[in-house]
Amino acid sequence: MNKILKKIINDTKTFANQGKVATYIPELSKMNKNISGIVTIDMNNNIYSAGDTDIKFTIQSMSNIVTLLLALMDHGEKVFDKVGKEPSGDPFNSLKRLTNKNTDKPYNPMINAGSITITSMIKADNKEERIARIINLIKDLTGNDNIEINMDVYNSELKTGDKNRSIAYFLKDKNIIECEVCDVLDTYFKQCSIEIDCFDLANIGATLANDGISTITNKRIIPSKYATIAKAFMFTCGMYDDSGEFAVEVGIPAKSGVSGGIFCAVPNKMGIGVLGPSLDEKGNSIVGIEMLKLLTKEKNLCIFN
Repeated sequence: MNKILKKIINDTKTFANQGKVATYIPELSKMNKNISGIVTIDMNNNIYSAGDTDIKFTIQSMSNIVTLLLALMDHGEKVFDKVGKEPSGDPFNSLKRLTNKNTDKPYNPMINAGSITITSMIKADNKEERIARIINLIKDLTGNDNIEINMDVYNSELKTGDKNRSIAYFLKDKNIIECEVCDVLDTYFKQCSIEIDCFDLANIGATLANDGISTITNKRIIPSKYATIAKAFMFTCGMYDDSGEFAVEVGIPAKSGVSGGIFCAVPNKMGIGVLGPSLDEKGNSIVGIEMLKLLTKEKNLCIFN
């Protein structure tokens, strides 16, 4: 498997020239667009890797899966009283459908409006407890006790997050968000700034692929039903407004982030974590997608095969 992954890294490196790193969050613009890494972890906790897997980067909207799981564990499927289940077909930070008079809630938990709403629903007495619960669940999912927030990225998000502020205040006006907007946004910016690596992403994917049971400890972390819901959203909405294309071309549940990371949960087979900071126009890792295309073809991972 390591040989396969090394070949995939070598065969996809040049795709980085087709995109660029995210610049709307200034701290992310410092990433080297030419790095790439891939890690796979199977259900027996066999770990394979290649490329720049030791580089840390921020989780960004890949954290939406974690907060969705927390909200589901807190409220059950009442979560969907506030957030819908349908792909939007719009960019992740769009206000377009939210302002439609026929729309009474965000389309799904993966777009910014939905993820901010989901974060607001996590039970906590204050914003410090809320972000601590998110970090602790990521620690459980990854088996990594050293998970921390990158404060430089957090401060960068705080300074440039006006679009998210407008979304949050709109949600507050429609009574979708019930707590203080500033507290919710502080948590949201911090959750996006949590630092991880490809191994962490692959472990999150492996836990979900294993029906919510950690492949490291063999202990259940997520109820089976909620792990299934998370994978469903990853498949239908996890790759922004390119999710349909990705479903056809790759065919596995995945969630991307604008730092260039993607994690995948191949049911009953493996978790995958990839990094490639060069992004396409939809905000997805160009190299990451190409790596996943090759891997799923090589190992016949498409869930429809």
